[in-house]
Amino acid sequence: CQVIVHDVNELTEKLFPIVEAMQKHFSAGSGTYYSDSIFFLSVAMHRIMPKEITRIIQVDLDLKYKTNIRDLFDEFDDFPEGAVIGIAREMQPVYRHTFWQYRRENPQTKVGEPPPDGLPGFNSGVLLLNLEAMRQSKLYNQLLEPTMVQKLTEKYHFKGHLGDQDFFTIVGMEHPELFHVLDCTWNRQLCTWWRDHGYSDVFDQYFHCEGEVKIYHGNCNTPIPED
Repeated sequence: CQVIVHDVNELTEKLFPIVEAMQKHFSAGSGTYYSDSIFFLSVAMHRIMPKEITRIIQVDLDLKYKTNIRDLFDEFDDFPEGAVIGIAREMQPVYRHTFWQYRRENPQTKVGEPPPDGLPGFNSGVLLLNLEAMRQSKLYNQLLEPTMVQKLTEKYHFKGHLGDQDFFTIVGMEHPELFHVLDCTWNRQLCTWWRDHGYSDVFDQYFHCEGEVKIYHGNCNTPIPED
C-alpha cells in the first residue's frame, strides 16, 4: 500500500486559476478567497492529478463505513456512456430553497423537486471521479469555463455556498448525462436542519432512503448511529 501526501498550498496554487470564477457563485464568503479554492478540488481534480491516476474516490471526513469501500469502486463499472462523476442525491430540500426564484418562474419544473422524479441536487460527501473520462469530456471541460458558469448561474438565479456540490448540482440540472447517480445507501446523509427551517411538510420526501446503509454521512455535525 503506497500513501502519497499532497501539499495543500501546492494544490491550491494549481486550483485557483481554474476555479476562481466559480467561487463567487458557490462560496459562503463574499468575493473570492484564495484558500476557498480547496473546496473545489473535485471539480478540477483531472487537471491537477498526474495522468497515470485515472480514478479517484473523494470522501468527506464525517463518514462511517458499514461495508468495504472497495465495493464502491465497482460503481465505476456502472457509469453510463458519457458520465464522468458518480455522486448521490442531496437528501434535504436545500436546493428546493436555493432555486426558489427559478421554481417560481417555472412552476412545472423538476428542479429542486424530490426523488424519484424530481431533481433534488447532489451531495458531494462521497464522490467517484473518473479522471480519465473528465479529461476526455469536451462538454465537462467547457462547463468549467467562466462564461459557462456565469450563464448557468444567471439562468437558474443561483447563489450557493457549498462549493463543488453547488457546481455539480447546477450542472446536473442542465446535463444529467454527466453523472452516475449513486444509491442513497452509499451516502446516507443524516442532517435534518431543513426539517426545522420551513420544510417539514416535504422533508421526508427528500430524506427517505430504503436499503441497507453502506456509508453514513454525519453532515452538519449530526451524530452517527452506534453499531
